[in-house]
Amino acid sequence: MNDIVRIGREHLATQGAAALSLRAVARDLGVVSSAVYRYVGSRDELLTLLVVDGYNALGDAVDAALAENPGDPIEQLRVLGRTVRHWALAEPARYGLLFGTPVPGYHAPEQTMDPGIRVITAMLVLFARAHELGLLRAPSAQPRVSAPLATSFARIRDEFQLDLPDWLLVRGATFWPSLFGAVSADVFDMYGQNSFADRDELFDHQLDALLDMLGYRP
Repeated sequence: MNDIVRIGREHLATQGAAALSLRAVARDLGVVSSAVYRYVGSRDELLTLLVVDGYNALGDAVDAALAENPGDPIEQLRVLGRTVRHWALAEPARYGLLFGTPVPGYHAPEQTMDPGIRVITAMLVLFARAHELGLLRAPSAQPRVSAPLATSFARIRDEFQLDLPDWLLVRGATFWPSLFGAVSADVFDMYGQNSFADRDELFDHQLDALLDMLGYRP
C-alpha cells in the first residue's frame, strides 16, 4: 500500500490529479493492474489515499514545528503560517490536490475529514490560548451573530472544548481562509513573477496583518 501511495504521489506531481490511473500505477510498480485493484478499488479510492496522505503530511509538519517552538501562541501562529507555506512551496502538487481546483467527479469521503481539519484544529487551540492569556483585544462593538450561526459556533465550542467567544470565532473564520489564500497566491503564482522582490518578507507582513485582524496588539 505504501508503494501505491508513493507512486501515486509521483504521478500526481508529473501528470496532475485528473490524470491519475491505477493502470499506470500498476505499470510503474511492475505488476498487473489486478494486483493493485486488490488494494485500491478505483481511481477515487487512490485519490482519497493521496488526500489523507497529504493532509497528514501537512499536519505532521505543523505539529513538529509547533513542538519545536513552544510558548507564545502568537509566535506559534506565525510558525504555523510559515510552516504551511513552506510545505506548500515544497509540495505544490500535493497542496494543489488539497486546496486547489477540485478534481472533476471526485467527492472526498468522510474519512478525509479528521486529517483535513488538523491544521485548523491547531489554529483554534492557539486562538483559545491567546485569548486566555489576554493577548487578543475584543472589538468595541460585538458582531451581531444570527441564531443559526450562533448555534454553529456553540457546536464548535462543544466539539473542541475551547473557550472561543463569538467575536473570536468570526475573526478566526476569517484568519484561516485568508492564510491559505495568501499561501495559494504564492504557490500558484497569482502575483506574477516580478511583482514582489521578497515574497518571504511579504508573507510575514501578511501574517502580521492577519494577527492584527485577529485582535493582537503588541
